[in-house]
Amino acid sequence: MSKLENNKIVILFDGICNLCIYSIHFIINRDSEDIFRFASIQSNIGQQFIEKYAIDITKNDSIILINDAKVNYRSTAFLSIVTQFKGFWKITFIFYLIPTFIRDILYNFIAKKRYNLFGKKTQCMVPNSNIKKKFYE
Repeated sequence: MSKLENNKIVILFDGICNLCIYSIHFIINRDSEDIFRFASIQSNIGQQFIEKYAIDITKNDSIILINDAKVNYRSTAFLSIVTQFKGFWKITFIFYLIPTFIRDILYNFIAKKRYNLFGKKTQCMVPNSNIKKKFYE
């Protein structure tokens, strides 16, 4: 998989969603090759990515992956991320055999209920000093 900004794959995420924030920490903990960079969709840099790639945030407001100027959404973004991890995560590649519209049914259900199920913050996540270098400002 090729890279984008500063030779990194960009992940845009909902910075007030507890599930999204947990997911970002999950990704960071498994990003052994340091290939991902992050920006919340609420941040200025997130808005610049949204504008640059003409992302319709009303339809895509959870995790969005930008890789080599290609934008992936929903389950495809998720699979593109986890297949980059080492070890048994590579087996998730098999889920690409399921048509996208079917994978996205489950993804969309969780995305629509994420605030009710996992809660949300009143302000965007602020990364601590250990992971700050992984975030665009």
